[in-house]
Amino acid sequence: MRNYEEELKARVAFIQEILEASQARGIVYGNSGGKDSALVGILCKKACAQVLGVMLPCGSQRNYNEDMQDALALARQFDIEILTVDITQTKAVLLEALKAAGEDQPLTAAAMTNIAPRLRMTTLYALAQSRSCLVAGTGNRSEGYMGYFTKWGDGAYDLNPIGDLTVTEIYEFLRYLGAPAQIIDKAPSAGLYEGQTDEKEMGITYKALDQYLLTGAGEAAEIAKYQKAHERSAHKRQPARVFGAKEILSDKEGN
Repeated sequence: MRNYEEELKARVAFIQEILEASQARGIVYGNSGGKDSALVGILCKKACAQVLGVMLPCGSQRNYNEDMQDALALARQFDIEILTVDITQTKAVLLEALKAAGEDQPLTAAAMTNIAPRLRMTTLYALAQSRSCLVAGTGNRSEGYMGYFTKWGDGAYDLNPIGDLTVTEIYEFLRYLGAPAQIIDKAPSAGLYEGQTDEKEMGITYKALDQYLLTGAGEAAEIAKYQKAHERSAHKRQPARVFGAKEILSDKEGN
């Protein structure tokens, strides 16, 4: 287990150094009501006074109920400013615009799912720019390794103070900080559609994945699954390709 007292000091210093170097006034982040956004919100609030947690419901009933209540509980406990921007109709308008444009190819399920994270990114950056703030990312190491994030959606940010932590470590850190129990206890979910959970969608358990990431141990079949997902999603962890650059990626088209 990490020394979370030292981790807290180091991560707060990391945030403060970036804010000072960029001359930004504070931080804007997506307060989803989940474990990752909870930890990011707490760290950012300990690093600076001006922190805005934005709740961004989009269609899923969980967004408006359990997740919103948990996001509010986190904000109240740690004195984080909150704002709710409902992007459900924004997504609907975009889908109608695509339909009206005469696009013959129906959108795939993956393309539909990834609209919400990209609309959330756009909203966060609009608010951050208007407030002279930076956008904090909320992705963790486990998700990052599997490529379980949306390119140019929740994968877009100015800084990420938790990107090196596995899900197991996120929970340990939250317990150390005394975060609301309901956030720690519920199943991880991006809340992108009804009944969605991270583990169900990826077909893995975070416990087994984190064991592999932290120790290299695990069942051969499961490790092969992790490595395949990691290779398939390599493009998500690379900068955009530019003509003349030496790096040439062989990945397939991403999402």
